[in-house]
Amino acid sequence: MSVPYTFTIVGKNDNPLYEAEFASGVKAKEQAHHLSQFVIHSSIDLVEEAVWKSTAMNLKGVDRFGKSYISSFVTAGHIKFMLLHEKKEEDAIKGFFQDVYELYVKIAINPFYQLNTPITSVAFDSRVKKLGAKYF
Repeated sequence: MSVPYTFTIVGKNDNPLYEAEFASGVKAKEQAHHLSQFVIHSSIDLVEEAVWKSTAMNLKGVDRFGKSYISSFVTAGHIKFMLLHEKKEEDAIKGFFQDVYELYVKIAINPFYQLNTPITSVAFDSRVKKLGAKYF
């Protein structure tokens, strides 16, 4: 089963802060959406282990589920960016994570945003989706 790219930002307490799907020619079904969420959240422990084994923020592929891979990027504040994907496009994924990190920093320094709470900004959502279209 082919799944769309699923991007999730996970907070310090393993709470979801933001989710987006980038369907690159894949028609997303609700069942696939729930499976994507399950796969990503089941990989959180592996990401937390990988953080202590590496000094890099971009952890690359941390887990695999069937034909899908989970890549991760962890900020200095231990906010986890996780992407479920089927193709190994490390350069595109690295660029996507770096660009989203810049957007996240702008949200985090906003005095009206409380850290570790869901990101509800429409501007953030549209920019992340544009980045998803650009890279995937």
